Amino acid sequence: MAEPRQITIIGGGLAGLALGIGLRQREIPVLIWEAGTYPRHRVCGEFISGQGVKLLEELGLREKLARAGARTAESAAMVFGRRFYQHRLPTTALCISRYTLDQLLADEFQRLGGILKTGSRFAAPVQPTEGHVRATGRSPQTLDNGWHWFGLKAHVRNVKLAADLEMHYSDNAYIGLCALERDLVNVCGLFRRRRNDPKPSREIPEMLQGKPGTLLHERLRHGDWVSESICTVAGLSFGPLAKSTDTACRAGDVFRMIPPLTGNGMSIAFESAGIALQPLENFARGSICWQDTERSITQSYFDTFRSRFWWANLLQKLAFSPAARACSPLFCSETAFRFCFFKTR
Repeated sequence: MAEPRQITIIGGGLAGLALGIGLRQREIPVLIWEAGTYPRHRVCGEFISGQGVKLLEELGLREKLARAGARTAESAAMVFGRRFYQHRLPTTALCISRYTLDQLLADEFQRLGGILKTGSRFAAPVQPTEGHVRATGRSPQTLDNGWHWFGLKAHVRNVKLAADLEMHYSDNAYIGLCALERDLVNVCGLFRRRRNDPKPSREIPEMLQGKPGTLLHERLRHGDWVSESICTVAGLSFGPLAKSTDTACRAGDVFRMIPPLTGNGMSIAFESAGIALQPLENFARGSICWQDTERSITQSYFDTFRSRFWWANLLQKLAFSPAARACSPLFCSETAFRFCFFKTR
């Protein structure tokens, strides 16, 4: 029997590493190129829920995450100023820092015999190449429907939460808080501004801790910010998931980034890896051609996530709508919460 062909993954984020681990468990040769290094802090909600947890279990990683300090999350709250609406999560979620998680996944991939090249960019050929998977993350956009979107993240100590995940909403931002390993709390926000609005000039912790008088500010005003965890990302873009004419094989946010308020971005990264696993194994073993591999992965991704992206973008529009925020008791009811949870998962 011929040796399976090598799969090359460009991008060692959540999707790329999870895909590499899954392929190595199936004894497929894998090379991952990653421009950065590990461990590292990333702008991320650091909250895994829905089907992403299931894939981690299938890859045998759930217990490894638990030993690394991952916290279980069973409750979530939506907060508007001082109005607090708490719910029990329909399914248990996991909270773990990207600093810990990325290193854990990179170590596991290499333990399984995968080749990981860090600190250097892959010199991509002009035309898509067989056996190459793009998992390089979202494509930056300077302006999206008149708005500049940017994300901020920092870890903080000495903070007590009333729910495992808290999402705090304001006019032009929402900020999520969740408890992590080592008594840390992740504070991650999505912000927007118009083209002609002044660029943010305040220190990042000040932007993340909210306005005086809000529950968010009350939570964080005595927190000890971990300076080395502070990071930013700009050029974010949102919208419905549409089929692309790009023929490159892709995984993760390369397709599209889901609005963060769903708390499902990390899960989609893992799920996209799961979608790609079987077609890539079939290609590596010679049972299907590369064109069929690409079509299978792209179509499965679109079929799996199209509805979720539609609902997620609708919810983000409502989150920034003054009229919708005025009706928060209705939108934050138990029935509405469960409906939205399952529609985005």
